[in-house]
Amino acid sequence: MINYKHLHYFWVVAKAGGVARASERLNLTPQTISGQISLLEENLGEALFTRVGRNLELTETGRLVLSYADEIFSLGSELEEMIGNLPDGRPLMFRVGVADVVPKSIAYRLLAPALKLSEPVRIVCREGVLESLLTELAVHRVDLVIADGPIPPTVNVRGFNHRLGDCGVSFLAAPSLAEQLEEGFPACLEGAPLLLPGETTVVRNRLLKWLDSQHIHPRIVGEFDDSALMKAFGQSGTGVFIAPTPIAREVEKQYGVVVVGQTDEVREQFYAISVERKISHPAVAAITQTAREWLFGDMPPPQEKTGRKRKKA
Repeated sequence: MINYKHLHYFWVVAKAGGVARASERLNLTPQTISGQISLLEENLGEALFTRVGRNLELTETGRLVLSYADEIFSLGSELEEMIGNLPDGRPLMFRVGVADVVPKSIAYRLLAPALKLSEPVRIVCREGVLESLLTELAVHRVDLVIADGPIPPTVNVRGFNHRLGDCGVSFLAAPSLAEQLEEGFPACLEGAPLLLPGETTVVRNRLLKWLDSQHIHPRIVGEFDDSALMKAFGQSGTGVFIAPTPIAREVEKQYGVVVVGQTDEVREQFYAISVERKISHPAVAAITQTAREWLFGDMPPPQEKTGRKRKKA
């Protein structure tokens, strides 16, 4: 176990540029600081400094340890500042990371219950790629990560997957494009322009396998990691796109598009990922409970619409 006092002495020496300057900042004798750093090196089994003339330079291991020390003491300063600035009757802080592949409407519906707790809650949302958010989770910079799948096996982060549920998908298109589609779903997708979710999404492969099983070959005209950007292109009539069925009506209204079909054979999944096996944070508990009741419960899907007949020239 690292002695963090020794680590702090090492950090100050590295930042100050030498033991003498560090001793002035720490109000300790140079001998005391040198002795504490020697104990740290003995504990780690690696030299952290090498002497070049009268100066100390970091070894390769020293530079690595310094990068971690920067992170550790930066978090410590952040914690002190936060605690010092907390007002009386302060709200419960809830920091959540949302993977950028998760539709914004889904993210909002999942997080909204946290604001309805009896005690005041302050939500801090961060959006990004899943791997980066899981790193933030590992160092406790976020309390929860909302994703479209469990922790990938390639990511070396200890966490627990809390499955929120799954739902079918709907296919939507701008009215001008929908009018050009042949009648009958899913046959109307044959040769139709399709906007495909990006390679970072879990649903992408499920969609492609389903299309192949139906012997349907759309014309892929775009790929998007960001679901909002995909919807914007769909709104312009560039191609047909998919969205989780529970929010299909909302997408129709917001983007002025129409549903051309729906299937439950392609499933969108959503997970809450935390460092806790048993959920204790009240905001997380509210999210998981509401998700199972709303998003994947008894809410009926939007009325399915078949493709339109292609206009004759």
